[in-house]
Amino acid sequence: MNLTEVMALIGAFLLLAGAFFCFGGALGLVRFPDILARMHAATKPQVFGLMCALVGVGFSFPDPRVWLLLALVMLLQILTAPVAGHLIGRVAYRSGQWETDELVVDELAEDLRDAGFTRNEEFRPERGKDRPSQ
Repeated sequence: MNLTEVMALIGAFLLLAGAFFCFGGALGLVRFPDILARMHAATKPQVFGLMCALVGVGFSFPDPRVWLLLALVMLLQILTAPVAGHLIGRVAYRSGQWETDELVVDELAEDLRDAGFTRNEEFRPERGKDRPSQ
């Protein structure tokens, strides 16, 4: 067994591991009960599964240009997935599409209250604080 075959086996194992994690994330999107749990399933295992798959492709094709392109895809995925998950969570929180009984600590409510948002007014800023009445 030469080095090329060993790298191909490592690549195949990483591709299978990536597929396993992506499948777990997809299963979580279907099975989890609320938006916050689904957001977790959409970001964490999907990103890790994609990283495993991309590294597996890199081991299967040991070309520096391939690794450069894969590194760019990994960087963009690492930068965009947490931001998208964060925004989905905040929108779900503000629109009331989450289970209040499921949370142990609600730090966002304190931050929004300090910023002038209230739940009864659909998170619109209170008049008279920092904005003139319209």
